Amino acid sequence: MSDRGSFDTNAITLTRFLLEEGRKVKATGKLTTLLNAMYTAVKAISSAVRKAGIAHMYGIAGTTNVTGDQVKKLDILSNDLVINMIKSSFTSCVLVSEENDNAIILEQESRGKYVVCFDPLDGSSNIDCLVSVGTIFSVYRKCSDDEPSEKDALQPGRNIVAAGYALYGSATMIVLSTGQGVNCFMPDPAIGEFILVEQDVKINKKGNIYSLNEGYAKYFDPAVTEFLQKKKFPEDGSAPYGARYVGSMVADVHRTIVYGGVFLYPANVKSPKGKLRLLYECNPMAFITEQAGGMATTGSMNVLDIQPESIHQRVPVVLGSPDDVQEYISIYQKHHK
Repeated sequence: MSDRGSFDTNAITLTRFLLEEGRKVKATGKLTTLLNAMYTAVKAISSAVRKAGIAHMYGIAGTTNVTGDQVKKLDILSNDLVINMIKSSFTSCVLVSEENDNAIILEQESRGKYVVCFDPLDGSSNIDCLVSVGTIFSVYRKCSDDEPSEKDALQPGRNIVAAGYALYGSATMIVLSTGQGVNCFMPDPAIGEFILVEQDVKINKKGNIYSLNEGYAKYFDPAVTEFLQKKKFPEDGSAPYGARYVGSMVADVHRTIVYGGVFLYPANVKSPKGKLRLLYECNPMAFITEQAGGMATTGSMNVLDIQPESIHQRVPVVLGSPDDVQEYISIYQKHHK
């Protein structure tokens, strides 16, 4: 029998995993329904990414095809897929997307109790040169019985009930946490389902890779400069850290979790509040990193403890192996007493 026709009967599918996790905590099943809707969108986005070139989905949005239909850029298509799938799951009331200026308040007949914040296609600015891209999301419970509003999304990351990302690289992988550790799933073409491939993932206590855009070195905070100097020229005589930077947060953070080390997108002179967005980039990645045994900080405080003030708020972030992040915090606090 061919590989495509074979299937491990002991394999745990994503659907089965979510159902079993829900039964352990006697959940209602609504979160499982929501996550399954998200992963249906991930399947569709993954397929679109794979055929983007031949389907003419690269380039600027706003052009029209020969029949007069709008040809959407891949990130806009991804946004539509996520919104439509969550809406049709009847599990959410407020959606926050990188692609929408304001929060999306779902109609009364489509509402559930969850708030979902997401970046539908992280790294899409580099999609035309085939860089790995991904989808990032986090899920919160609605915080009041009032009419749904944008305020329901302004919750600290400590309130996250589930977060995850999908990486569309050499293969597609879904990384998920519901607060009970981090688990990884990959698609099995034999059945068209995501299969559990790594369970209870843990990040190394210390790594040997740092990841940031050193093109902004001219504008770095002195704490960042000192930290990098220590990584490049270790005072204890150990091997220097290697530099790896893709420019797609999903790819860079995933590598950091797998190999250990530290990912940085700190504030600098040009971006004094940082560049990455709190609700749908930093919070979900910080949540997953902590669930894997790592740390995530702005330098002055834990990312998950930040009280959001706006849905597109930007914050500095340093995350990864706990020893590496703690070293950065010590240097940062020395420079910012």
